Amino acid sequence: MKFQTCSGLRGEVTVPGDKSISHRSIMFGSLAKGTTEITHFLEGADCLSTISCFQKMGVSIERSGSHVLVHGQGMRGLKKPDSVLDCGNSGTTTRLISGILAAQDFSVTLTGDASIQKRPMKRIMTPLLQMGANIRSIHDNGCAPLAITGSRLHGIHYQSPVASAQVKSAILLAGLYAEGETRVTEPYVSRNHTELMLRSFGADVRTEDTTAIIQPAKELYAQEIEVPGDISSAAFFLAAGLMIPGSEILLKHVGINPTRAGMLEVCREMGGDVTLLDETSSGEPTADILVRSSSLHGVTIGGSIIPTLIDELPMIAAMACFAEGDTVIRDAAELKVKESNRIDVMVRNLTAMGADVEETEDGMIIHGGKPLHGAVIDSRLDHRIAMTFAVTGCMADGVTEVLDAECVNISYPEFYRDLARLMK
Repeated sequence: MKFQTCSGLRGEVTVPGDKSISHRSIMFGSLAKGTTEITHFLEGADCLSTISCFQKMGVSIERSGSHVLVHGQGMRGLKKPDSVLDCGNSGTTTRLISGILAAQDFSVTLTGDASIQKRPMKRIMTPLLQMGANIRSIHDNGCAPLAITGSRLHGIHYQSPVASAQVKSAILLAGLYAEGETRVTEPYVSRNHTELMLRSFGADVRTEDTTAIIQPAKELYAQEIEVPGDISSAAFFLAAGLMIPGSEILLKHVGINPTRAGMLEVCREMGGDVTLLDETSSGEPTADILVRSSSLHGVTIGGSIIPTLIDELPMIAAMACFAEGDTVIRDAAELKVKESNRIDVMVRNLTAMGADVEETEDGMIIHGGKPLHGAVIDSRLDHRIAMTFAVTGCMADGVTEVLDAECVNISYPEFYRDLARLMK
């Protein structure tokens, strides 16, 4: 895909359903009694991988576009699959489903694509092994494929070295089946969709400071779930609306859960004109977000805010190139173990466009205000990198070409169409 300077983006966008919530709605609906109805489900490749895994374990799932019915089998109703469970490119699927599979009465092999087979799984294997799980890395490298044999689990109090919703969720899901209470303490609070949704399904989950606590459950009960728009997908249009002169974009019904909404805070700290409209607060909070082009300035981003915007940091780094002064991103080493090493990829590609960017051990420093020019961008098959440079290309001189641009199908299949529509 090729992109060049545009003169402003105007209009409304309804971004796809939240990826994290879509994954969990399938998983928890599969374990519940009754039929869970999901609307505005994300039809991206990652979430379809989750559907496929549970269908292979005997769950009937009907899908008509973004409307999904999950006919739950109950907590003990999953069946041994006839084949390996393929999680595709989805780290969420791989890590969360491991917590569930650790407590079943069958053995299974879990794998994924080349990217998944390089991503660290020891971070979930360690606590699950402490709970009594039988889980091993088949190649003994701490990565997928994983061999899991269900076993009896017991509750633990795990002090997680990373603030990761995937790690926390894997442990909490295992905790549903464990004997006794399970606790997970994080250095900072990560996104809390698992806690909120499990509570709505009838689980006994509570939070104390940075600790999530779950009691074993006998049953979960089907729910109706309206998935809000994904703020990680909205982030690209938030940034575009701020960066590109003459822009005004209204993003409809976006999730603004405080554990996910760090992007909004950073945009405002950088001087961005961002207004929340029609806010709702039941369950997952949502709002329409109005964004207008603004003069931006550099900021320092680190500490407890990082887990609330980890997926948005590539777009923030690009946005910082068009801000006055320096932007410092730190405490973000987690970017190195995403779909790509996003620190390395961002520094290389922004430098290729003429940006003044320094890589650090746990982030980067962006010296803003230097004009960017078009370049050939290697997305490394990372959907967030591809979308970041599609937007950045709209602000650069000349033509920007994004290689393997179709990888956006993982989270936002209609992204390029929505971007083109705002240019008219």
